[in-house]
Amino acid sequence: MSDPYNAIITEVEPAPALPGPLHGRRLLVKDLIDTAGIRTTYGSRIYADHVPTRSATAVERLVAAGAVIVGKANLHEFAWGVTSQNDWYGTVQNPRLPGRTTGGSSGGNAAALAAGLCDIGVGTDTGCSIRLPSSCCGVVGFKPSWGRVPVDGVYPLCRSFDTVGPMATSVSEVATMWSILAAAPLPAPQLAGLTVGLLTRPPSVGGPAQAENRAGEAYVEQLEAVGARVVEVTIPDPPEDTWPLFFHEAAEAHRTTFPARANEYGTNVRTKLEQAQLVDPDEVARAAAAVRAWRTYRPEVDLYVAPVLGVEVPPVDCDELDIRIPATAFLRPFNVLGWAAIAIGDLQLIAPRDETVLAAALAWEASTA
Repeated sequence: MSDPYNAIITEVEPAPALPGPLHGRRLLVKDLIDTAGIRTTYGSRIYADHVPTRSATAVERLVAAGAVIVGKANLHEFAWGVTSQNDWYGTVQNPRLPGRTTGGSSGGNAAALAAGLCDIGVGTDTGCSIRLPSSCCGVVGFKPSWGRVPVDGVYPLCRSFDTVGPMATSVSEVATMWSILAAAPLPAPQLAGLTVGLLTRPPSVGGPAQAENRAGEAYVEQLEAVGARVVEVTIPDPPEDTWPLFFHEAAEAHRTTFPARANEYGTNVRTKLEQAQLVDPDEVARAAAAVRAWRTYRPEVDLYVAPVLGVEVPPVDCDELDIRIPATAFLRPFNVLGWAAIAIGDLQLIAPRDETVLAAALAWEASTA
């Protein structure tokens, strides 16, 4: 296929499609996710020639439902980054907004969907990595709640926050894929009667509080038109900084190759892994306890609405280390909380349960068709 966007690392000759709800749909698999007999690089130089012997459960389920793999999607190296700038396979380009970032780390999936190079994609999201590129490229991406979709066969970034989820060009297709991935019934559309909390200030997962952003107000009128009640709310911060747990688990995921093969990492990820070596074990323990405590929080509303990015999409040549925190302000907290969230352009809908988010998103799509 013609790919002027650096969206694909490895092309695949499609196998015959099995019967099922995804029959013949062209599937692009993020190259962080194992595919039997197909090169899987994890976006890295170290694994450039790696060919797994078995596929991740998520891939097996989609193929069994009729999807056909057409390639492996480019990504930020080892999925640790928000721009899909990759020293080894090139920066993914944005078909929708030339000169702007695709977001990351599932940027290859989002760009390919926007360009029509595939019909559906499967990505990962540890801090933003499905939702941010979906927003930047104008497609739809769903981050399931933590633990809802199997993550075996996926190179870990932070096991406490890692998720696998579907990407497509419509909510309905994403919902169908989720039903297959989670082995669960498809929820019926539902927004009428729900109380929706408008988030204008994201909770901090550690470090300085982020600025207020009222971009989510753009969606209030339509939510109310379909029968939801919208109220402005806040979510309390976790009791401690949660970043030490993220860095500790990332360092553990790379223990066999870092620092022993540090010179084979790109500068961006190497910088982060160097920082990860310095985390204090006591801080890690406090962070883990904070995450457990924060995950007991129960919302006073049925659903939240917030922007994905809420500002102009950064330039393609931006410094990832400068934008990674502000670009994920409304995204990362929900990985830490373990909640579900969907990106429909810059609209983000969030709730603890997958079914609540998908039901609301399906109703939203029907109301805006």
